[in-house]
Amino acid sequence: MAVFSGDWAFAFGVLGNIFSFLVFLSPLPTFYNIYKKKSSEGYQSIPCVVALFSAMLWIYYAFLKTNATLLITINTFGCFIETIYVGFFIFYAPKEARIQTIKLLLILVVGGFGGIVLLSHQFIFEGAVRVQVVGSICLVFSLCVFVAPLCIVRQVIKTKSVEYIPFLLSIFLTLSAVMWFIYGLLLKDFNIGIPNVLGFTVGLLQMVLYVMYNKKEEKDFVKEQNLPELKNHVIILHNDKNLPELSEEQIIEIVKLGSLISCTQKFDLALCMHENIAEDHKKQRKTMEI
Repeated sequence: MAVFSGDWAFAFGVLGNIFSFLVFLSPLPTFYNIYKKKSSEGYQSIPCVVALFSAMLWIYYAFLKTNATLLITINTFGCFIETIYVGFFIFYAPKEARIQTIKLLLILVVGGFGGIVLLSHQFIFEGAVRVQVVGSICLVFSLCVFVAPLCIVRQVIKTKSVEYIPFLLSIFLTLSAVMWFIYGLLLKDFNIGIPNVLGFTVGLLQMVLYVMYNKKEEKDFVKEQNLPELKNHVIILHNDKNLPELSEEQIIEIVKLGSLISCTQKFDLALCMHENIAEDHKKQRKTMEI
């Protein structure tokens, strides 16, 4: 039974590696845009530095735990790719952002990770206690990492727009969380399993919001297409001949001109009738004189 459970754990660990690999590669379009424009353009380096720190912690935990090769493989790749991202950001970022990134690296990677390794390995903890303490640190930090996307969820609900949710990344994160949760459950390692419950919940919430607000945006778009707003009130005349488009101001001038022509015609008609009546009177006078 233990061998059977181990086989399933290995299978889900491999799947977790695959989906986590896709998650680690998801920022590539962002950094490609940075490379093309030769500027970081307001992008933040914090997610990359935090991901680097998290991967280093999990590698350390995997070495202490032993028999956790799948944790080592994916987090080694994570350290490699996140280091490239951070270096890329530092190269193209403005001076202030570059200094902030270097400070964050020193605080988390050098100070934080170095302090954890030094304290847990040399002074305080030994054996199974050391593994449990480092695992608890990984658990807490992973929970903090999974809580971060809740800011995106809040932004989506506030703006009712899905532009802040990368849908494919949400899918990969959710699937990755599911695989690592089952992997931790089969190995009875709650330090791996528990954080991924929150990861799955947040990823599922993002996808639900995406579907809900994406449909709303599509309906609004259809309404706008069916009932377009006329800003300049332009009237288009369709006829056999190609006629120019007339604006509201031009239409008003034409109506005024029409009214003027109509009044002129009425005046000419009245004048003509008056002249005819006067001429008839003259004829009648001449007839009487004769």
